[in-house]
Amino acid sequence: MFENIIGNDKIKDILKKSIATKRISHSYMFIGIEGIGKQLFAKEIAKEILCLEDEKTEKQTYCDRCKSCIEFNTNNNPDYKIIDIEQDEKSIKINQIREMQIKISEKPIISHNKVYIINNADTMTIEAQNCLLKTIEEPPEYVTIILIGTNENNFLTTIKSRCTKIYFDSIPLNEIKKYINEQEKIDIEYEILELCGGSIKKAIQLKNNKELYNNINKIIEQLDKTDLVDILNISEILYKSKDNIYEILDNINIICLKKVNKNYKFSKCITIIEETKKRLKANCNFDMSIDYMVFNIWREVN
Repeated sequence: MFENIIGNDKIKDILKKSIATKRISHSYMFIGIEGIGKQLFAKEIAKEILCLEDEKTEKQTYCDRCKSCIEFNTNNNPDYKIIDIEQDEKSIKINQIREMQIKISEKPIISHNKVYIINNADTMTIEAQNCLLKTIEEPPEYVTIILIGTNENNFLTTIKSRCTKIYFDSIPLNEIKKYINEQEKIDIEYEILELCGGSIKKAIQLKNNKELYNNINKIIEQLDKTDLVDILNISEILYKSKDNIYEILDNINIICLKKVNKNYKFSKCITIIEETKKRLKANCNFDMSIDYMVFNIWREVN
């Protein structure tokens, strides 16, 4: 268990010990930045909890041969479910939690237990969280619920107080580079990998968009020495990157943060970028928001 997940070895030990001693919580909260393996950890725990092999030790985990494990491997285990933001929505709604509660009330079909993972749980509406609270307060003995999120502050205090909280660390840069080199079969410079902020997911995005990030990095690095005509090239690049614009803006922020020590004006650029993200999330005109951001960043440092 956890052999194919890099980083957070202390958490692996804690969870393995909980399994070996049969001290598994009915509700967990996994907190950490996006893309560091929280959902992978949750799936491994779920598979282990559902496994029909009776005896467990810290070294022996799910058997991978019982009916539960086989059905889990093919995404057909009826005692396991992932709840996430529905398409075209921005949050997890109360109706999703109510549907989950109906299923929770039903006894397990294959396993002796049931596991529900709520991914992006920190996007749950207040109504959804209050609804979930009823289940977390008095869960059936066979149920484990795992909440996965990046922002602990978005959870109600009553939810947080009833969960076993586990905080995930960012993955060290050398481990990310090793993974990218060995698993993704590509070499990326440390300077570019620094933009991923300890996230494997962002590192893979960087790999897939290496040329894009290289171009943006070069422009930002020379921002205080570039005229307005050249800086508008960033707008052209960003127009074509609408689908992953938030990841790109996060990476521009990291570049600016690195330059703050040399030029304090870059701190204002971070504020400008954050304001742009808010406008985009409020469905303001995309191209106009990008143009406004680029112009104001350039004006701030020149």
